[in-house]
Amino acid sequence: MADKLFPTDFSYEGLFPRLSRRLRIGIVGGGRIATTQAAAARLTGYWEVVAGALSSNPEKAKTRGERWFLPEHRCYSSFEEMAQVEAGRPDGIDAVMVTTPNHVHYDAARVFLEAGIDVLCDKPLTNEFSEAADLVRLTRESGCVFGVCFVMASFPMVRQAREMVHAGLIGRVNQIHVEFMQDWMVPDNVAEAEHVKWRLDPAKSGATSCTGDIATHAHHTATFVSGLEMTDLRAEMHVCGAPKALEDTVMMMTRFEGDVPGTLIATRLASGNRGGLRVRVYGSEGGIEWDLEKAEYLKYNRYGDPDAILSRGQGSGVTPRVERFVRLARGFSEGVIEAWANLYTEFAMAV
Repeated sequence: MADKLFPTDFSYEGLFPRLSRRLRIGIVGGGRIATTQAAAARLTGYWEVVAGALSSNPEKAKTRGERWFLPEHRCYSSFEEMAQVEAGRPDGIDAVMVTTPNHVHYDAARVFLEAGIDVLCDKPLTNEFSEAADLVRLTRESGCVFGVCFVMASFPMVRQAREMVHAGLIGRVNQIHVEFMQDWMVPDNVAEAEHVKWRLDPAKSGATSCTGDIATHAHHTATFVSGLEMTDLRAEMHVCGAPKALEDTVMMMTRFEGDVPGTLIATRLASGNRGGLRVRVYGSEGGIEWDLEKAEYLKYNRYGDPDAILSRGQGSGVTPRVERFVRLARGFSEGVIEAWANLYTEFAMAV
């Protein structure tokens, strides 16, 4: 594919090469997150959305496809049909985004890998470890690119935090603490809402709800910034609000490589918190902290010195590898759509 997409003389826009054509992507799943990811993919300039399996209901698939300006013949009512047909088209999709409820991730990803189509899948990857292991096997055998949508790592200031920790600016890592606080499950009747039911259904969400949905983001952000893998954990899962089939809160004592201790807390019952992901990494010479609700800023402390607040934006002192993700000057806010676009930019480079 590189021969087709990259010109002989690489032409760079920042640090990313310009492609000779836009990549074609399809979508499995027609919910809100699909709309978010499609907007982000288009924002990169590298992707065009050309096909989709947006519903198992043929009429809904067609209607949703029309809203997305997809050709009727490329609006599928099953991802199996979509994979088969697109793999055989000369202008078929280069990749697919899987944005369905959790229980569909494995089957959808497997079908596209078997068709030789690159995959970007929402998290959690699967509901069973054996399924995840099988996707790893299929990816290796097919030679396809496979990505998982841990979008928090694509915020510029999370990249900056990682660069600073890896450069030794906080010294030896001593502790890692991360939390993801939300409040949308505070009302007792929220479990009856249609868009919530699947998240509390073990047959669709898997063995967990809060843990698989947002604690996975917390875990990935902590390991990404620190550069250390989590090796051990002790978890308590709770239903703190109205009775539910699955947990709404999880609290973990964690341990990372090098015997580094930490904590991880995730809940949907923290009133006043909407996107309350916060990661703090403390070292022998200082500490670093990032908060999703203040995503434009990064707090850095060198022990004994005043705190420093770094801000996102051109000319703000961030490293070149972070600068390439910055679209707007300081004072013009960027958010999660831009972070998703950063993820899709790197996925395009991999494809």
